[in-house]
Amino acid sequence: MVTRQVLAYGALGFPLAFAALPLYVHVPRLYAESAGLPLALVGLLLLAARFADALADPLLGLWSDRIGNHRRLILLALPPLGLGLAALLAPPDTAGAGWLLATLALTFLGFSLATINYHAWGAELGDTPQRSLRVTAAREGFALAGVVVAAALPALLASDTGTAMARLGWIFLPLLALAALATLAGTPPAAAPARPAGDSRGALVAVLADRGFRRLLWVLAVGGIAAAIPATLVLFFIADVLRLEGLQGLFLAIYFICGGLALPLWMALARRIGKLRAWALSMLLAIASFVWAFALDAGDAIAFGLICAASGAALGAELALPPALLADRLAARRAQGKDTGGSGAYFGIWNFVTKFNLALAAGIALPLVSIAGYKVGADSTAAQGLPALAAVYALLPAALKLAALALLWRWRAEFTEEHP
Repeated sequence: MVTRQVLAYGALGFPLAFAALPLYVHVPRLYAESAGLPLALVGLLLLAARFADALADPLLGLWSDRIGNHRRLILLALPPLGLGLAALLAPPDTAGAGWLLATLALTFLGFSLATINYHAWGAELGDTPQRSLRVTAAREGFALAGVVVAAALPALLASDTGTAMARLGWIFLPLLALAALATLAGTPPAAAPARPAGDSRGALVAVLADRGFRRLLWVLAVGGIAAAIPATLVLFFIADVLRLEGLQGLFLAIYFICGGLALPLWMALARRIGKLRAWALSMLLAIASFVWAFALDAGDAIAFGLICAASGAALGAELALPPALLADRLAARRAQGKDTGGSGAYFGIWNFVTKFNLALAAGIALPLVSIAGYKVGADSTAAQGLPALAAVYALLPAALKLAALALLWRWRAEFTEEHP
């Protein structure tokens, strides 16, 4: 693939990541603050919707392998994604739990189908370790640009959360259309993989029989929960622990900009010392950032900005290196004539684990801080829940990330690029 084609493939990563930021970061605060739903209820509804979405991903992956046309399936996914997100981010005054669940379901359906086929297409294009690194880096580079724009725009669009989110949803629609046109028209088709010969159960068995893949999923799950918890709580932490609500957009922009700037450095490091060791170093950086965040007090803007920069730099590796390791494994197994069960099935299960992490983060973190006494917008006279918020935001992710690092290092022989 020439550079122009690699960049064309990466373009769709921009709107998909643009959608993911409000979907996973802003929605809890939007519906707790603007729609007036109890925080614990929002957490439980998000848990239910995300868990159902995660369960659907392996089935969507298997169906995608049966259809065998990533372009067509991505095109099919775009209308529900665009319309669902626009409706989710602009709830009417009478919106309640039903509106939240219905719009989440529509958005997740489109997002899941598009993401599974987009990633599976990239895995088939990246049929060598170096090519998989280029394809993944292009996708995640555009993705980081997308979340930077999504993080910065709300503060520019309106001063109140509800209006800003509604406008963000409408801006998303033309961005999605333009990026999809670039990707679908400018990316070459991958060599057609063999379609699964057996039934759906047989395809799943073939995928889950891969022990290295199962262990990679465990690392992804534990580390992913560690990343999803602060993503769920970050706006509450900035507003009520740091008392810096006006800087939310700036902090998110720093986080994602540093992720994008660090991405080429992680790619260079991965080529030098290997993807696994580079991923492990990024985990250590994330752990140090989480621990430092717990020590902050109200008004510590510079310190939190540095934490956002460090944890954002770690994000670059977390986004690019795990799927690149999976793509390497699939390529190695195909080269040896081993049954992969279809790349769609692999990425369907991969997406299931990723989204299950997000479901657990919302379903555990939000009710947990609510039970501990935290209330949205807590002032100095009602701040008994703030230490719990800080601990769940920072210390719990640090512990989980440390566990993920231990698993990665223990099973490192399973994850090398050359391992079948």
